[in-house]
Amino acid sequence: MFDLSTLSTFVAVVLGLFLIPGPAVLLVLSRTVQAGRRTGIMTGLGIATGDFVHTVFAAVGLSAVLMTSALAFNAVKFIGAAYLIYLGIRAILEKQGDASLPKVAAVTPGKAFLQAVPAEVLNPKTALFFLAFMPQFVHPERGSVFLQFAILGLIFVVLSSLYTTLIALSIRSLGRVARRLSWISRWQGKIVGSIFITLGLKVATQHR
Repeated sequence: MFDLSTLSTFVAVVLGLFLIPGPAVLLVLSRTVQAGRRTGIMTGLGIATGDFVHTVFAAVGLSAVLMTSALAFNAVKFIGAAYLIYLGIRAILEKQGDASLPKVAAVTPGKAFLQAVPAEVLNPKTALFFLAFMPQFVHPERGSVFLQFAILGLIFVVLSSLYTTLIALSIRSLGRVARRLSWISRWQGKIVGSIFITLGLKVATQHR
């Protein structure tokens, strides 16, 4: 269903996305610093659960679009390509500064998980990214569109869980490494932005 090139590109872009600290990563960091590793890990798992919900919504919705109109599905892909290019340009131009951790009240690990799920589900930027990002790797001629969305979504969820867990377990070590390798923060936006732009241009031109 998926060739190695498609899966490796998908994984590379997802990992590149994770390198840019967003609200989800900052929330995991804040929970870990405030309440310990277990709470940080549960926060990350809650975020991953929210991502899974977005995956289901995208799979059901876009599969229905495909069955209704192949033209509409292609339109969604081109809009998604434009969005990825926009994200890339924004990442390249954005000045990298010190990300401040959000202030959150102390909670138990279970409550941290339950709070993280709706926070991610109700994040409109996450929904928009899933709708723009997933279709770029789905090819109707390779089998069930719903199944392709489900597989890609599960890969995203697993990678997200592993990444946030690694952050929670290694937060002190990561802080020391980040201070020593400060050049990463200056170049990560340009690197990830270039990946997004390349992917967007590939999608925009591959059917011409």
